[in-house]
Amino acid sequence: MPQMTGKRALWEMLKVEGVEYVFGLPGSSESPILDALEDFPDFKYILGLHEGTIIGMADGYARATGRVSYVGLHIEAGLANGLGLMQDAKTSGTPMVVTSANYDVRKVAEGKVDLAKMAEPFTKWSVELSHPEQIPSVMRRAFHEANTYPKGPVYVGLTANALDGVADMNLVPSSPIYGPALARSEEIDQAATALLGASRALMVVGDRVADSDAVGEAVRVSETLGIPVYAARGGEINFPTDHPQFMSRFSSRLGRYRDLLRGADVVLVAGADTFKDLFYQSDVMLPASSTLIHIDPSVSEVGKSEPTDIGIVADIKLALGQLTETLGRVMTPDQVEAAGERAKRVTEASRTAVEEREEAVRARWDGTPMSPGRMFAELAACLPDDVVIANDSYGSSEDLMNAVTFKAPGDLHSTRGASTGWGMGGAIGLKIGYPDRPVVAVIGDGTGISAIQALWTAKNDAIPVVYVICNNAMFRLLKLNMNTYKEEILHEDEPGSRYLHMDLNTPLDFAGLANVFGLYGERITDPEQIAPAMERALASGEAAVLDMVIDGSM
Repeated sequence: MPQMTGKRALWEMLKVEGVEYVFGLPGSSESPILDALEDFPDFKYILGLHEGTIIGMADGYARATGRVSYVGLHIEAGLANGLGLMQDAKTSGTPMVVTSANYDVRKVAEGKVDLAKMAEPFTKWSVELSHPEQIPSVMRRAFHEANTYPKGPVYVGLTANALDGVADMNLVPSSPIYGPALARSEEIDQAATALLGASRALMVVGDRVADSDAVGEAVRVSETLGIPVYAARGGEINFPTDHPQFMSRFSSRLGRYRDLLRGADVVLVAGADTFKDLFYQSDVMLPASSTLIHIDPSVSEVGKSEPTDIGIVADIKLALGQLTETLGRVMTPDQVEAAGERAKRVTEASRTAVEEREEAVRARWDGTPMSPGRMFAELAACLPDDVVIANDSYGSSEDLMNAVTFKAPGDLHSTRGASTGWGMGGAIGLKIGYPDRPVVAVIGDGTGISAIQALWTAKNDAIPVVYVICNNAMFRLLKLNMNTYKEEILHEDEPGSRYLHMDLNTPLDFAGLANVFGLYGERITDPEQIAPAMERALASGEAAVLDMVIDGSM
């Protein structure tokens, strides 16, 4: 085994793990790491000005590429700044390895902070090294942990003596991941029997469908059975939004969706948690008369909270394929006909819902300031066909989803809402991961200002992201959640709120901020200017900001 310093072993391990990009903001504790980096010119270092934006960049890159991303932060202060979006990455199931350097392990009397304990609630695994020879094995496990279900961020603390010390190093990468594969045939048979015996079945798909490349299989199951499909609250495209059996995004915080669940006799959940949300709900969502089928690659998710009748721990793509094959083999002609009739009813209900949403947009079409629905309709008409959308506009997300068609994973990546500021950095990571596709970030003004430092990185590294800022001068999501709280939790007959401290009374000038960073920025109040402004932004060849003044009324 070769003998080397711990700091060199760190870079050698990142090299054998296939890391290309390093997302970071170094501090003095990272001096050994940066010193060793001089011998590794092939790494591409993306420098950020705030740790939250850096975590967002790494998150976007990992989502775009499907690879574990690497982040280097600085001791306790830098790590603390990144924890919010590390929680978002944990919620997302984004594979990520985060390191930061620390004081010498021998300096305990001077107040050394336990960084591993600090990061522990926000990670799958958190550890701090004290000896150089620990680096290869720990980094190997870190990449393994990050990339196994449930995927998520891992933290490794590196003490100064571990970085500067010398030891024999075994530079072996993490092993290929062989997760659960085929479901057991008896489980698939039970699921098929339950679904064919149902009269009010529905399907809920989550982000691990996209992660498993199983969208096509989910479509085939739904078409075979003729059942409606809902997307769990998440950040990826797990079912084509223009499919005639796709209904909407699902949120258990809203009574109409809880009623929908309770009215179903069989609920098939694929690749989604069941059914967690911010606000408290009864710990059993489904009635005892309902059958819950849950297919997921993560053994920790199946049966975790909701009583599960048929729990299938398997690769989602393979399991749904098995289910489709079994259904096709056992369905009688009468059952095939019934599925076709059911699909017609679902399609008609979906079409009616689309028409109602379009009518709501038309009713506010000429409003001033322009409505979110009008803005997104104009935006949808001028977006490039191969665009990637980074969505961090929770207050306007429904309008975005209603206006823009998303056909496949990769077309849309969204924040999970565990922290603010994902989209500003996330869009940069997405663009690095999708170098040949235009990336447009749709950002709320409240979350945009929390991570505005990302504009500097976009300029510094010439990363051409177009930022569309939904500027309604408020934290609209907070207002929406206040309404939900008062209606769904307090059950007030006449819910009303003063929405205290949820307005941005001093307007934010994002176009001006873009100019400060040396970027193209344009403030838009006329919806007819959206298309030419987008054309100018894309043609600029660099990052640009379109500051859209929109109506935020409730």
